[in-house]
Amino acid sequence: MTHEEREDDTTHVLDDGEYDAVVLDGDALNRDEIRLELTIAAGPHKGEVVRVRATGLGGDPIGLLGLPARLTVTNGRPHVVIER
Repeated sequence: MTHEEREDDTTHVLDDGEYDAVVLDGDALNRDEIRLELTIAAGPHKGEVVRVRATGLGGDPIGLLGLPARLTVTNGRPHVVIER
């Protein structure tokens, strides 16, 4: 499942690249937008938490908890694929 993301309250901006991640938390912001907290699962940024806003996920954000994700950062813009 692919969804566009944009940064939200991120204290550390990751370098452009691909990152394995796990969904730690999710909150519905409105009908179409969810705030996700992802933890980076491997590499030099392992354990860091990144917050992004997602659109187009649909459903309950609680159902995403613990799912693996692939975070790709291009030109400072995050994009997430949730693996279901």
